[in-house]
Amino acid sequence: MRVMSVIMMGLAAVAAPGMIGRAGAQTAGSAGAAATAGDAAALPDGQGAPPGQVDVTVGAGVALVPSYEGSNDYVVIPAGALRGTLSGVAFFSRGTKLFADVVRDTGAVNVQFGPLVAVNFNRSGRIVDDRVEALGRRKIALELGGFAGLSKTGVLTSAYDTLGASVSYRHDVTGVHGSYIVEPTIEYGTPLSRKAYVGVSASATIVGDAYARRYFAVDAAGAGRSGLPLFASPRGGFKDYTLSGLASFSLSGDLRRGFALFALGSYARLQGDFARSPITSVAGSRRQLFGALGVGYTF
Repeated sequence: MRVMSVIMMGLAAVAAPGMIGRAGAQTAGSAGAAATAGDAAALPDGQGAPPGQVDVTVGAGVALVPSYEGSNDYVVIPAGALRGTLSGVAFFSRGTKLFADVVRDTGAVNVQFGPLVAVNFNRSGRIVDDRVEALGRRKIALELGGFAGLSKTGVLTSAYDTLGASVSYRHDVTGVHGSYIVEPTIEYGTPLSRKAYVGVSASATIVGDAYARRYFAVDAAGAGRSGLPLFASPRGGFKDYTLSGLASFSLSGDLRRGFALFALGSYARLQGDFARSPITSVAGSRRQLFGALGVGYTF
C-alpha cells in the first residue's frame, strides 16, 4: 500500500498550482500506512478550468513511508500524482484514490461533490517485519464511494488563499476487508507568490470492525506462527489522525504552468485498538511519519 499513499502525497503539492490558477492567479505493499498521511495532505482541486478548457497536472517523485500500516520500518518508493479538469469536471488523485468533482462552481464558495474509486494495497506486498509477514498477506481491495465538501477562496491572508472542509466515504466491494472508511479533512493553502505555495491540513480516519479485524487482528494460529501476542477481536472506530504540510516552488516562474518542485511531510498517530494491536505496539509504532519530494508539470 506504499504506492497508494505516496501518490496522494505527490498530489498534495502538484495540485497546488491548479488551485492558485482557479482562484485567480500505500511497489504495492505498504500503501495502507501512507494513505493516511497522503489523504490529509492532498489539497483538492475543485473548480478547474472553464468548460471546454483542458487543465492537467502530473507529478512524479520519491517518498519515505512505513512498510505497512502501523510499521516502524521505512522504505523508499516511487511517487506519482494526477490532477486536472476536462469538460468542466475536475478530477484528482489521492494515493490510489481517484476523485471526480461533478459540480461546476461560479461563486466565491466552491461546492465539491462526486464519486471516488480507490484501490487498497495494505499488506498485499512485501512486509519488512518477519513477524507481521508470518501473519499472511492480504489481497488487494477495490473500494467505491463518494465525497462532498466546501471551500472558500480569499479567507485569511490574501484574495487567493483557500480554506476547505470535506468528508469522503467508501466501502470495500471485493470482500477483502468488507468494511467502510470515512475520512473528514480540513485544509488550508495559500500562494506566497507566483512561484511559491504552501499548505497545511488535518484529517481523521474512521473504519468499521471488519477493517480492524482484517488488518490488525492476531488470531491463535497467527500468534503461533509469528510469536506475537493474541489479539483476536480488535474493534473499529477512530483509527488515526494526521497532520500534514506541503510546499511547492515553480521552476518556470509561474505555478500555473510549467515545472514545479514539491516537498511534503506528514505525521499520523494510530488510536484505540489500532495502536494496541501487537502488529503496531510490538512489531511497529503508533507514530507514522511520511515524506515526499518530487516534480510536477502543469499543461
